[in-house]
Amino acid sequence: MKSSVSMLSKLEWEFLHCLLEPVLPVPLFGHISLRSGTGPTAVVCFEFRELWLRATTSQRYAPRMLEFHFSVPRTLWTLLYILQSPSLCHPWHSRAGLLVSLLSACSEHWLVKQRGRFGSRPQQQNEVGQGVCLSCASSHSSAFTCRQSKLKPEVTTEMVRSSSVMVSNMASVLSEPKFGLRDTIVKSELVQREDSYTYIQNFRFFVGTYNVNGQSPKESLQPWLRCDSAPPDVYCVGFQELDLSKEAFFFNDTPKEEEWFKAVTDSLHPDAKYAKVKLVRLVGIMLLLYVKADLALNISEVEIETVGTGIMGRMGNKGGVAIRFKFHNTSVCVVNSHLAAHTEEYERRNQDFKDICSRMQFCQSNPNLPPLTISKHDVILWLGDLNYRLEELDVTKVKQLVDEKAFSELCQYDQLKRQMNAKAVFEGFTEGEISFQPTYKYDAGCDEWDTSEKCRVPAWCDRILWKGQNVAQLSYRSHMALKISDHKPVSSVFDIGVKVVNEELYRKVFEEIVRSLDKMENANIPSVTLSQREFHFEDVKYMQLQVEKFTIRNGQVPCQFEFISKPDEVTYCKEWLIANPSKGFLLPGSEITIELELFVNKSTATRLNSGEEKLEDILVLHLDRGKDYFLSVTGNYLPSCFGSPIHTLCYMREPIQDMSAESIRNLTLMPLEMSDNATQAEKPLEIPKELWMMVDHLYRNASQQEDLFQQPGLRSEFEQIRDCLDKGMHDTLLGSNHSVAEALLLFLESLPEPVICYRFYSSCLECANNYLLSSQIISNLPECHKNVFEYLMAFLRELLKNSGKNNLDVNILASIFGGLLLRPPPGHPMPNIMEKRKAQQFIHQFLLKENSLS
Repeated sequence: MKSSVSMLSKLEWEFLHCLLEPVLPVPLFGHISLRSGTGPTAVVCFEFRELWLRATTSQRYAPRMLEFHFSVPRTLWTLLYILQSPSLCHPWHSRAGLLVSLLSACSEHWLVKQRGRFGSRPQQQNEVGQGVCLSCASSHSSAFTCRQSKLKPEVTTEMVRSSSVMVSNMASVLSEPKFGLRDTIVKSELVQREDSYTYIQNFRFFVGTYNVNGQSPKESLQPWLRCDSAPPDVYCVGFQELDLSKEAFFFNDTPKEEEWFKAVTDSLHPDAKYAKVKLVRLVGIMLLLYVKADLALNISEVEIETVGTGIMGRMGNKGGVAIRFKFHNTSVCVVNSHLAAHTEEYERRNQDFKDICSRMQFCQSNPNLPPLTISKHDVILWLGDLNYRLEELDVTKVKQLVDEKAFSELCQYDQLKRQMNAKAVFEGFTEGEISFQPTYKYDAGCDEWDTSEKCRVPAWCDRILWKGQNVAQLSYRSHMALKISDHKPVSSVFDIGVKVVNEELYRKVFEEIVRSLDKMENANIPSVTLSQREFHFEDVKYMQLQVEKFTIRNGQVPCQFEFISKPDEVTYCKEWLIANPSKGFLLPGSEITIELELFVNKSTATRLNSGEEKLEDILVLHLDRGKDYFLSVTGNYLPSCFGSPIHTLCYMREPIQDMSAESIRNLTLMPLEMSDNATQAEKPLEIPKELWMMVDHLYRNASQQEDLFQQPGLRSEFEQIRDCLDKGMHDTLLGSNHSVAEALLLFLESLPEPVICYRFYSSCLECANNYLLSSQIISNLPECHKNVFEYLMAFLRELLKNSGKNNLDVNILASIFGGLLLRPPPGHPMPNIMEKRKAQQFIHQFLLKENSLS
């Protein structure tokens, strides 16, 4: 007996196969074959509710009832009869227990794989469709029939009020953990033909940004969040400088997150009920996403990411946070960023934007697909304190044009407009016409411009931009009624056309794809053509990315490719290399460009400096059901003081790149314990000359530099500084003070053995409040390490003498240098907040003491 089926999910096929395993061959997607079995004939009905249906590959199935009949062993028939018996009113947990017994009888292996999906999941208020219900029907039919049943849960206030209950909790179970080649082909074909089964429906998005200058919410946010009569469908609310305290900056911990979350929740539009989808925060940058409760089930694939672009390229005082999600069939990415400050730093702002775009990557539910970047979304909403200023005009002229409401003329001097016109930043993005006065800088508590000594030039720091199709901006405005900060909040309302699936058309397209797949010969072996198989990276430098590209062109058979690890190796490539994407799927005749990215950082530089490791690797590109392709990767690394041990550098009187490879190797591999013994022909330097050059430059030029060690430098200038140190090209370092300061921090971070040796880590934490014991530990350091520690402490104490101008204090310096000079040994768990505080306290002691430790 054969039965045709119009549309079944992978989950349904697994479930049916499990039940029918004693009598059924492995089912295919397009048809099912039954053969004779023992026992009576039963008709079994399965109702797959929406929660589980949305766990399919395409996530586009509607709830339905599937009816079929087949012959089963008597024991299974008995269990099914008990489940459907009208005389037994089983609560769901009892039926679930019988279901587990049924599954155990069919396939213990299948049960182990799927128990988390059916048998063991606790029920939660905001989940829709609690499990799978089985019943028995009396009709006998040889075909599957589908029945629609709309299941809409009640959305409770806890979905809005409680930070632990959110839509994303539900969305996390809406992805199928297994993805076969056939599923991938179906999904790819559906994406290609999306326009044939979707239609555009407008939804209203409210997007808001507010730099709160470290303040608590002392006033209602309703003038900002309830400024329209009609409630929006989606709220995207972003904050910057949520908390300016040192604890937030160094430990990413703040009570203000909950304060502002509550303030936003209490100020949402009263004419609608909202569910919180997600909250994400990086230090003071926070983003909140809400959706109308009755639309919550249309949100799926929710992911968050953060990227710090502050000092050393990672600190979270500057950077971006993002939430990506799928709304119906449209992918949306919302980014909230706080870019570098100060008028002259527009290039750094451009770099921050590019860093966020390149480093912000979201994992996909299908492990065969590469991570999603920001640009891979249908709609992108970008908000935040972008910090672009007005240039070439003095403060008086700007205020005059503001009073005249000559905003169009003023925009001609706006850095963001100029950089976008030059295609240096936000390429492809759109910003609406600015018809409101600059949102920065005001005296807190009023609408007066900055009256401080600095008298900042007003600027439109706070902006909202978008990218994508079917986006119409309805408003773009500031909100002068809020006065607690030196910024004014900004909002924009959009009508965004979202692709909504027509289920009937979708079913037809799906059937066509399945039928066409059934006609394909499974025996076909995929093959691809590679544009290049050998790659050489010339003159690789520390922390300087190099990229080589090649193309994979597919033949006539759909194929899944992946770079796989070689025997006895854990990863597919060396630590300094990455293939992007490392896996993927190709339709017949299609091609994809692969980027091989080579980047040497602190974890790989030392072995490359010493020659223990070479820039050599073989990549294995594997095709599912096909052959393997081998790619050769080679390169030459230019040795650097970054990643070299302190004692090694002390023995190098010449620039490292002027020395022979053998000399570098011998000095790098020399044990630290031997460095204090006079075994070398020449006496070592007291401290590395590279460290002296950076500290001396800062001492002479940057003692009064504002925000030193807190404001990041430029990457291009870091590369110049690195080359100066490695080649000895100049007597003075090239680059700004901020770039030299950041280079110093990166140098200390790259040391394979920190200034305070690993073996003293625990002892230092234990005596963090005892200066005498701490001094004894420092005195026991190897001579070169002790010299470096004393030299740095003396330099930092000199900086503190100018704290009135450079804005440094002992806590800031102790926090920054505590994590660099005192690091946990390899294999130690990541330091918790308590350990970070103790490391800070340890350094804090020496910054307050003038006496020598020698």
